[in-house]
Amino acid sequence: MSAATKELYAKLMGILADGRKAAVLSVYAPDGAVTKRVLPQDDPAYAETLALADAEGAVTDGPVTHLREKDGVLTAVEHYLPRPRLIILGGGHIALALTQMAKACDFYTLVFDDRPMFANAARFPAADFVICDDFSRLFERVDIREGDYVVIVTRGHKHDKECLKGVLKGRPPAYTGMIGSRRRVAIVMRQLAEEGHPESRLAGVRSPIGLRIGAVTPAEISVSILAEIIQAKRAERAEADGNGSDLETAARLAKDGESADALITILETHGSVPRETGAKMSMSYEGAIIGTIGGGCAESGIMQDARALIREGGWRTATIDMTDTAEEDGMVCGGQMTVLIEKT
Repeated sequence: MSAATKELYAKLMGILADGRKAAVLSVYAPDGAVTKRVLPQDDPAYAETLALADAEGAVTDGPVTHLREKDGVLTAVEHYLPRPRLIILGGGHIALALTQMAKACDFYTLVFDDRPMFANAARFPAADFVICDDFSRLFERVDIREGDYVVIVTRGHKHDKECLKGVLKGRPPAYTGMIGSRRRVAIVMRQLAEEGHPESRLAGVRSPIGLRIGAVTPAEISVSILAEIIQAKRAERAEADGNGSDLETAARLAKDGESADALITILETHGSVPRETGAKMSMSYEGAIIGTIGGGCAESGIMQDARALIREGGWRTATIDMTDTAEEDGMVCGGQMTVLIEKT
C-alpha cells in the first residue's frame, strides 16, 4: 500500500474519532489515475458530495454514491459515520458486563464513576476510557454529543439525579437510559422537573431501561440494555444517514495495511447478497486479506482480478453474479454485486 493511501485512512479515522462524519471522494480517470480526498462534515465541500446523489446518472445505494462511468470517468463518494460512543455512568456489575458486550458490537465505551476502586482501567479492560471523578463534574469532564448513547447505572438515585442533570445541560444525546424502579425513577424525574428542567427532555429518558426480556442477572440486564441501544441506533442512523461505509476495514487499513496492494469496494447490490454496499476488503499480491466482501465465491474470482490489476495498475469495476450458482452450491445468497477494484 502506498504511504498516501495509508495516510488517507489515518486522516479519516482521526476525523471520525472527533465525532464528526466524513466522506471519501474518489475520482477514477480513464488512464487509470485515481485522486482521493477526505472531507469532514464541516468542510464546505462535504455538502457538495451530498449533492452528487441528485446528479444525473447517480446511483445511491446505502453509504456509497457513485456516478456511472461517463467518458471513462467514475466518481464515487463513501460516507462514513463515527464509531458509536457508549457513555456508562456508574462502575458496578452491570457496567462491567455492558462494556464487554459493547466492545463486541464495536462501540467506543467510556465509563465514569466516583470510586477509585471501581473506576480504573484494570477493572474495565474492555473500556476505551475510564474517568474517576465526582458525578457532579460530569458535564465538565465529558462533552456529550448528539450521537452518543448514555446509560445511567449508578448505585443510588442521588447519583442518578446528578448524572442526569449533567446530561441535561448539554445537547440531547441519541439515547439516554436510566436504571431503577419506577418509584426511584419517578422521584428523580419529579425533583428535576421542580428544578426547571424541560419536560420534553425528561420524557426522552428511557426508564425502565432495556428491552423487556425478563432479565435478572447483571449480564442479562446488560443484554437487554445493549439490545435497546442497538435498536435505537439502527433506527436513528437508518433515518438520518444509513449505516455508513465499512468502518472496521478502514480502521485496519489506517493501522496495519502496509501489505495491501489492491482495494475492493462494493458499489452496488441487487437481490440477496452476503455484504452490503460500502463493504470493502484489501489484499496483497500474495493473498493476505483485510476485511471481506462476503467470502466464498463472492471473493475468489475477484481476487484473481485484483491480482491481475496489481500487476497492471489502474482500476476497474466488475460484477459478481451469484444467481446461477446459488442453488447448486447450496448458497443462501443469489444476488449481484458491482465492485470497484483499484491498485493502492
